[in-house]
Amino acid sequence: MSLTLDDIKRVANLACIETSETEAATALVHLSGIFSLIEQMQAVDTSSVKPMSHSQDLVQRLRDDTVTESDQRELFQSIAPKTESGLYLVPKVLE
Repeated sequence: MSLTLDDIKRVANLACIETSETEAATALVHLSGIFSLIEQMQAVDTSSVKPMSHSQDLVQRLRDDTVTESDQRELFQSIAPKTESGLYLVPKVLE
């Protein structure tokens, strides 16, 4: 992808960033270098590389999925100002 100085100025204008001619020229050089690097990376054949979630083959320690607390819903709802059908009722905030 090739950029022009007008592209840089347009993006700066859309982002409400004031840039001078030298800043725009410097940004053009830097962004062109980044896009060139991206094109090189996209040209690499990765068809034989398996997707992975982590660079090392790690396994997380898992614990048993057991209930550790008792059901206290009735207690918590008894101190709430308003409840209905097991739900907390709150004042309307938005109209």
